[in-house]
Amino acid sequence: MSHQSGRHFLQIPGPTNVPERVLRAMARPTIDHRGPEFGRLGLELLEGIKAIFKTKGHVIIFPTSGSGAWEAALVNTLSPGDKVLMFETGQFSFLWQEMAGKLGFDVTYLQSDWRHGVDAAAIEAQLRDDRQHQIKAVGIVHNETSTGVASNVAAVRKAMDRAGHPALLMVDTISSLGSIDYRHDEWGVDVAIGGSQKGLMLPPGMSFNAISEKALSASKSAKMPRSYWDWQAMLANNKNGFFPYTPATNLLYGLREALQMLQDEGLENVFARHSRHGEATRRAVQAWGLEVLCLNPAEYSSSSTSVLLPAGQNADEFRKVVLEQFNMALGSGLARLAGKVFRIGHLGDFNDLMLAGTLCGVEMGLAMAGVPHKKGGVQAALEVLTQAAKGARVEAAPARA
Repeated sequence: MSHQSGRHFLQIPGPTNVPERVLRAMARPTIDHRGPEFGRLGLELLEGIKAIFKTKGHVIIFPTSGSGAWEAALVNTLSPGDKVLMFETGQFSFLWQEMAGKLGFDVTYLQSDWRHGVDAAAIEAQLRDDRQHQIKAVGIVHNETSTGVASNVAAVRKAMDRAGHPALLMVDTISSLGSIDYRHDEWGVDVAIGGSQKGLMLPPGMSFNAISEKALSASKSAKMPRSYWDWQAMLANNKNGFFPYTPATNLLYGLREALQMLQDEGLENVFARHSRHGEATRRAVQAWGLEVLCLNPAEYSSSSTSVLLPAGQNADEFRKVVLEQFNMALGSGLARLAGKVFRIGHLGDFNDLMLAGTLCGVEMGLAMAGVPHKKGGVQAALEVLTQAAKGARVEAAPARA
């Protein structure tokens, strides 16, 4: 069959669906990125993005994927051979620490089971043992896209403060920014890494560093070589709304529209919507008799849910059935989770009916693929959504033992 009618359901945890408003905004003619109109656009966006990070400090915008912003965070604040402490929560924490190692940093990577978030007590213990303060940075992932586990950033900051350690706190917010509450200033984060293609509802190709004064000060004495990623060059040009090299002009048009959409809805309402969709999805998974990968309800992600299939079932074969039969893309299991889990993205420009359609496709796919399950997952999710629509409080379901 060469044509499938209807819309394609892109239900991976990012890139997410790009709303029509953003697509239309991006379709504007490209303008001179050295001209006065662009300068006004740049100043507007550099100020507007601060509200999403909940910071009064600088936010730098790079024309790159989130991996570029990872590298920028490291090379702007550290010197060759510096010690870095990172915590394993999934594939993206692994890739970040792998990058740090390739750049020549001395990385301590605290290992975990991919089913729990960052252990703040373990971070604190490592920092207390570092009496010479050789560890220069702590790097964690706020929301681990590969597992559907969200870590408590505030708890990590408190642990660092209890240890009395001066290390910088770096946080990957790529799949939490604009979908899960993140508070850069309040939580004492020094460098945050963000991306365009998830909660911000844009295509891939733009990323961010939100930086504290402490991080900015560190960048002035850091010895890692840098050119494209150099914060100082960016900040010097940003004063007038410009960039030291060609920016992603049409993505910036889209960013302006996306920021307006988030402002129109209200960030707290955005977070509540994502929380509702996460809870409804987990209720469906539990009703099907399947297992949510995340084991701690306090760490459930509002952006995505990773679903563990029973032993002997291949999640990739299931995803193939769903794609071919219903034109819906679900996220694959990554690295050690390959073939074991599928991931449902419920973030970005997403509403109750879209979630209902997504879960219908999953339930039909489970039946067609012969995955052992119980019926009624969609109905369980609809009950959550209906209660919320009526204004009733929705209690989180307990984790499956």
